[in-house]
Amino acid sequence: MLWAIVQVVVMTHYKIPLRESVIDAAFTAALLALAGFDIAMMVKYFRPSPKHVFYVLAASAVLAVLACLALGWIVRQFPMDGHYLDKLDTIMWLRFVFMWLMTLIVGAQGWVWWYVNEQKEIEQRAKETDQLMREAELANLRQQLQPHFLFNSLNSISALTIAQPEQARKMIEQLSDFLRGTVKKDSHQLIPLRDELHHLQLYLDIEKVRFGHRLIATIEADKTVLGLKLPSLLLQPVLENAIKFGLYDITGDVTITVEAKAIQNNLVIEIKNPFDPETAHPKSGTGFGLSSVQRRLLLMFHRNDLFSVEKKNNVFIARIRIPQDSIKTSGN
Repeated sequence: MLWAIVQVVVMTHYKIPLRESVIDAAFTAALLALAGFDIAMMVKYFRPSPKHVFYVLAASAVLAVLACLALGWIVRQFPMDGHYLDKLDTIMWLRFVFMWLMTLIVGAQGWVWWYVNEQKEIEQRAKETDQLMREAELANLRQQLQPHFLFNSLNSISALTIAQPEQARKMIEQLSDFLRGTVKKDSHQLIPLRDELHHLQLYLDIEKVRFGHRLIATIEADKTVLGLKLPSLLLQPVLENAIKFGLYDITGDVTITVEAKAIQNNLVIEIKNPFDPETAHPKSGTGFGLSSVQRRLLLMFHRNDLFSVEKKNNVFIARIRIPQDSIKTSGN
């Protein structure tokens, strides 16, 4: 419409009658719009690569030729001024160049538009696929951890049923409460620290039935950090590792400490257990439990520096850092 108005003004400036100018401008704009629509649909469904730009050039030229031929035939169906018809034949080549350029511009814009949208769709599908893969891997990690603990607990219950039936009954009740809380939580869910510590205490109660007075566990957490969030069921594998390498390699009582504190907007949790360097032989590194914790943190926060281990004065320290800024940004 804008071009039609400009064309009428230009043509009347060059002494073309207003009637002829309006008819010419109206059909020129209509044919130009039709050619633009055709080239836009072509690049939408054909989507030529940068190596095949020639196809767009050729298609726009063909459409421009057809538009010029159609314009010449249409305007001659009306009784027109002779001066206008003379001018029409004289500048038809200029109209062709103009229509070709305009159609080519529309085609280029359409190609860029559909190309950008296609890339966005590809990126979105890639993100959705990556998210599904991460959730599947998190679920797989959870499924691998839970049976290991369950088998250990059932073996302990089996051993207690004859010698200490009351303790066996108590352990079954504790195991039931623990598993009920586990089933309700997703491995990618973020929960307050107080809920995770409550779940951890259920786990410790079960383990204390197994190991008796030998297992001494202390949990130190200031009230100010109890509302900070972390992935659910994250601490159990670390604590299980501490019990395994603490009690199995040392005779006598063993104290395992869980300490939670806030450092520079990070929830930092340290789980410490003693070990005997002569008998521990670091047990081939950190084992599946700790590696699964590191993998979960990587999948959820896309960072590989949130989990670390340290050995200091015959004490094994597993340190977890949960950035609270990342949790707020993700909306969890």
